[in-house]
Amino acid sequence: MSILTASIAVATLAAAVAETTPRKEATVMNTSSTTQPASQSHPYLGMWVTADGRIRQELLANGRYDEARGARKSAYQGRYEVKGNRIEYWDDTGFTADGEFRDDVLYHGGMVFYREK
Repeated sequence: MSILTASIAVATLAAAVAETTPRKEATVMNTSSTTQPASQSHPYLGMWVTADGRIRQELLANGRYDEARGARKSAYQGRYEVKGNRIEYWDDTGFTADGEFRDDVLYHGGMVFYREK
């Protein structure tokens, strides 16, 4: 038997086995930061605004935030988690940040946010 004949025989056998073997569906895990977080229950829900009103950040009950900058609505979006008086952010682009609530004021990224009344 020549090498070419043996190679064809092996390829034919492999194809036959592949056709009769049940296929397993691939499992894909979504590890993106856009996965829906759990519902949030804390006293900091709502709109937070810098003193000049230029930056507005809304903390939503579904664990997402939406931040506007100037005329740019939804400039940044992502998920967040509050633990005690600390907040951690995971922007949909992969950026991470944190902040702290003190006396009903949010200190985040070198900025100061006040609760919108």
